[in-house]
Amino acid sequence: MSEPGDPSKVRAEAVVDLGAIRHNVAALRARAATAQLMTVVKADAYGHGMIPVARAAREAGADWIGAAVLDEALALREAGDTGPIFCWLTTPGEPLEQAIAAGIDLSASAPWEIDEIAAGVDDRPARVHLKIDTGMSRGGAVPEDWPDLIRAALAEVRTGRIEIAGVWSHLASSDEPKSPVNEYQVAAFTSAVDVVESFGIDPGLRHLANSGGTLALPETHFDLVRPGIATYGLSPFGHEIPSEELGLRPAMTLRARFAMVKRVPAGVGVSYGLTWTAPKPSTLGLVPLGYGDGLPRHASNGAPVQVAGERRTIVGRICMDQCVVNLEDDQAAAGDEVVLFGPGVDGEPTADDWADAAGTISYEIVTRLGARVPRRYVGGR
Repeated sequence: MSEPGDPSKVRAEAVVDLGAIRHNVAALRARAATAQLMTVVKADAYGHGMIPVARAAREAGADWIGAAVLDEALALREAGDTGPIFCWLTTPGEPLEQAIAAGIDLSASAPWEIDEIAAGVDDRPARVHLKIDTGMSRGGAVPEDWPDLIRAALAEVRTGRIEIAGVWSHLASSDEPKSPVNEYQVAAFTSAVDVVESFGIDPGLRHLANSGGTLALPETHFDLVRPGIATYGLSPFGHEIPSEELGLRPAMTLRARFAMVKRVPAGVGVSYGLTWTAPKPSTLGLVPLGYGDGLPRHASNGAPVQVAGERRTIVGRICMDQCVVNLEDDQAAAGDEVVLFGPGVDGEPTADDWADAAGTISYEIVTRLGARVPRRYVGGR
C-alpha cells in the first residue's frame, strides 16, 4: 500500500493508527493473561496492512502472528518477522516445503494433509497443529475421523518428520456469549484433547478462542487465544457491546475529499436508476470512492458520513468509483474533507454504522477496502 506524503491533497485514504493496534493488543493480552496471544493478520490485516500491523503487534507483546494462507505467512518471514507464525489454510499441492523451511507452523485436518506436510520436510521437522471440528462444520476433522488423523500424525512423529505442536478448533457463536453452542464447543474440544492424550501424545498448545472468546469467554482461553477483529479495535459484538466498553480503540479512519460540489433543484434524481430524488433544492457533494474501492453497494441510500462535523447521508446508488452525499443547505466546496468512518470519538460514523447500512458486519467493511485506497500510518515508533 502506498503512503501519501500530503494528506490534504489525496483523493482518499485510510488512516491506520498503529498506536491503537498496540493498545488493543495489550488490552487483549490483559483479558487472557494466562494464555499466549496470537494476533491474526489475515486478509492484509483485515484491510489495515499486514506488515505494519504485525510489527506493531510484536512491539505490543504478541507471542504469535496468525496468517490464513501460505502467501501471507511467507510474506511475513520475508519482511523480517522471526517469531512464531501459524498458517492454517492450505490446499493440495501447495509448496509446504517453503513454509516448513521458514519455520512456519501448519495445520492439518485430515491424514492427506499430514502426508503432504511430511513430504515437504527436509532438514527440520514440521510443526503441526491438529484441528478438530467442534461444531462449526468448516475445517477440522469430525469426531468420527479424529482418531485416524491422530494415528497419521503419530506415525510421522515416529519418523521424526513432524512434531505435534498444538490442537485447535474455532468458535462459531462467540459473538453471542450466552449461546449454548459455546458450551457445547468447549466440551467437544476438551473431549478431543482427551483423545489425543489417550494416544500418549502431548497435545501441545490448546487453542480455541477468537476475539469473542478472548473478550467474553474465559473458559475458551486454554493455552493460546487468537483475536482477529478486536486487534483492530472493532467489537465482535457490534453495537451490543461497543468497542469503548471493551477498552478497544478502532484503528482505521476512511476519509476522502469532495471531487465536486453543486446545487441542484428539487425533483432531480441522483445516480444510476435515479433511486433518490431531491425533495427540495439541495447541495450535493461528489465523493471519489465507490464499490471499486470497497464501499458496499448495499449501503446505497443510507450510509452515513461526516462533513464539517455534521452527519450526512449518501444518496442514490454507490457507483464503482464515486458516490453522492446530500449536504442539504450546507456550504461546501471541492476539496473539503468527508469522513466515511472512523473511531467515532468525534461524532463520525463507525465501521459498525456502515455495517448496519449494508446489512453486514464491521469485519467486511474494513477488510474489503481495495488497493486504490492508500493507507497512511500514524502512531508508529
